[in-house]
Amino acid sequence: MTCQADKGVVDMNRICFLDIDGVLNSRFWNDSHRREISEGKYIDTDKVKLLGALIHDTGARLVLHSGWRFWFDDRLNPLREESSMLTMLLAEENMTIYDMTPDLTTEEIRASKKFSLVKAAEILSWLEMHPDTDAWVVLDDLDLHNKVIESHQIKTDADVGLTMKDVRAAGRILCGGV
Repeated sequence: MTCQADKGVVDMNRICFLDIDGVLNSRFWNDSHRREISEGKYIDTDKVKLLGALIHDTGARLVLHSGWRFWFDDRLNPLREESSMLTMLLAEENMTIYDMTPDLTTEEIRASKKFSLVKAAEILSWLEMHPDTDAWVVLDDLDLHNKVIESHQIKTDADVGLTMKDVRAAGRILCGGV
């Protein structure tokens, strides 16, 4: 599913909005790795490889819309051990974080960890600031409460994380299937 070659266009601006928890890790690990998950220390390298296949096959760029984005500075430099690890694992698959969605959270949302209430608005705001985006997909395990987002979202199963089926569906969206 290499849509770049299929279309003969290598300069399309494709974006993959990436959440981390429930996508690059899963609840499967919560029972035996609860502390690591809650501290953001576990990322499944197999899920990173699946993400790498999607990014390389479609030429998409990664935009972080996860709560993990608060662990990076404005220049996308890691501020914590967890974000350094994420950066390293992505680099091992020849990926980098291109950008992050703007922060529209409030103290109340951060305290309650109900990020899904603003994620759609953050993604749509990012898209509004980048009108040259040709195709985009959202990888997230949460319902983002927005019909526009829903038509571009691959809702991963938090118990499993990213799967090959998810990658294929995301590739179809990025290659013009929406």
